[in-house]
Amino acid sequence: MKVARFLAAASGLVLSLPAVQAADWPQWRGPERNGISQEKGLLSEWPKEGPRLNWQVKDLGDGYSTPSIVGDHIYLIANKGIQDENALALSANDGRVIWTQRLGKVGPNTKQMPYPGARSTPTADGDRLYALGSDGDLVCLDAKTGQIHWQKSLRKDFGGAPGMWAYSESPLIDGDVLVCTPGGKTATIVALDKTSGKTIWKSPLPEADQAAYASVIVVTVGGIKQYVQFLQKGLAGVDASTGKLLWRYDKTAKSLANIPTAVAYQNYIYSASGRGGCGVVELKAKDHEIEAEPVYFNMKLPNAIGGSVEVGGFLYGTSAGGLQCVDFITGTQKWQNHGIGVGSICYADGRLYLHGEDKGDVALVECSSDGYHEKGRFSPPNPPEKRKGKAWAYPSIANGTLYIYDFGTLWSYNVKNSAAAVETRVLR
Repeated sequence: MKVARFLAAASGLVLSLPAVQAADWPQWRGPERNGISQEKGLLSEWPKEGPRLNWQVKDLGDGYSTPSIVGDHIYLIANKGIQDENALALSANDGRVIWTQRLGKVGPNTKQMPYPGARSTPTADGDRLYALGSDGDLVCLDAKTGQIHWQKSLRKDFGGAPGMWAYSESPLIDGDVLVCTPGGKTATIVALDKTSGKTIWKSPLPEADQAAYASVIVVTVGGIKQYVQFLQKGLAGVDASTGKLLWRYDKTAKSLANIPTAVAYQNYIYSASGRGGCGVVELKAKDHEIEAEPVYFNMKLPNAIGGSVEVGGFLYGTSAGGLQCVDFITGTQKWQNHGIGVGSICYADGRLYLHGEDKGDVALVECSSDGYHEKGRFSPPNPPEKRKGKAWAYPSIANGTLYIYDFGTLWSYNVKNSAAAVETRVLR
């Protein structure tokens, strides 16, 4: 099995917008949507005070979005109050806002789960940017100016059914196709023409499944390309050409918060939720059909909101006990260490980058199956004072820079091994 590389370098871009390169972070969980950067030449260990701060920007808005980065542009979604949820473009050089475009209002949360705010990560693809607001407003924007090319409402146009925390998905661009998850009985998952927004297919999954809070990944098994999504009632794979349901697995979905995006390795798919548990299925192709065979299930493997990454056949992610290393195929835990506790994770150049959700601390850990080896830790300065919830935004790595976002505050850190002197600037 191979996770498809669906955001290739584009040609014919607006001159001020560079083509997507391996060092960029153009979408949710990086270039291949697996939390992994291919960058090299990064610091193998941080000084006591942490890597050098390039700049910090405050008051960008509220919410839990993760930034995307292409060349010298940073893209983010943030909200001002509950009436205005916006896509933003910022300069990677100094954090200044280049443009702002309103997407819609903030999607409603239930009274029992009061965390309204922007959630999804914009997807950059050539000269366009695709953003999904928490109320289901799907918008295609000009990446240079923020001008709207087309827009859809997942609620109105597709009869969408979000969960109790509104929409949190980050749109997938796969070649000429945009894939997203309205939820509901008529178009649980949809594929749209990315240029025009016209519907290619609708996939009405059984039981009128609600959208949950994960994002779609691309998986190919036995020559069958499929889109895999973690919905409110289970993990599902649909045929990429038609939207036909190929398989389902529901054991890890018995939770109110099916949040972490699934992780693929060879023919295996890992899914997890905080109260539903953690499990792997093996996908087997036969006669143009796919069977999902359960391999293992365990309540105590990585299950945090901050997701997991697969490196060298091992799964790394956090749970209540801290960071874990687990054999992906067998589910055997190799080690566990509390570290900075529960957090979000990404990988680059032999190291794991963690953003702790309780205090917002950031840690660098050697990616090794033989034990926990921390290589640096720091607390970002001047954090937001009135954060609702926790530090749930994921870290992003692009062009030698680590980006940490937390409820309206964005930090840029130089993590290049050259450690060139950069003047620290705090804007606003």
